[in-house]
Amino acid sequence: MDGRHMQIGEVADRTGLSLRTIRHYEDVGVALPTARSQGGFRLYTDDDVARLLVIKRMKPLDFTLEEMRDLLTVLDELRSPDTGADARAGLAARLAAYRALVEERCAKIRARLSDAERFSAELAAELREHRA
Repeated sequence: MDGRHMQIGEVADRTGLSLRTIRHYEDVGVALPTARSQGGFRLYTDDDVARLLVIKRMKPLDFTLEEMRDLLTVLDELRSPDTGADARAGLAARLAAYRALVEERCAKIRARLSDAERFSAELAAELREHRA
């Protein structure tokens, strides 16, 4: 991280999230800006952007806000040098459970996508048949 702060517009550009969505994640407490300017503008760091990108990846997997909070806490605590070995073992187990959940949800998305692609191919064949 280069230590510089970004305003919300730049963060929106970097993450592909809308201003409204970023503000919502702040309001619900899953992604708080690191600081505020003297004028009250939200100021974000690269770490804040990384956190928002993690949240963005959780959203299409239907994570609830509580699951988001919990997983982000697990990640934060695992990355903290202050977390002891015993706590790390429990956190790693929780992370493994989330990883399994993500794999399960990805498999469901892949199956839905496969069905959608088959349907698209069927419609394309139907269209070719009626154009001939």
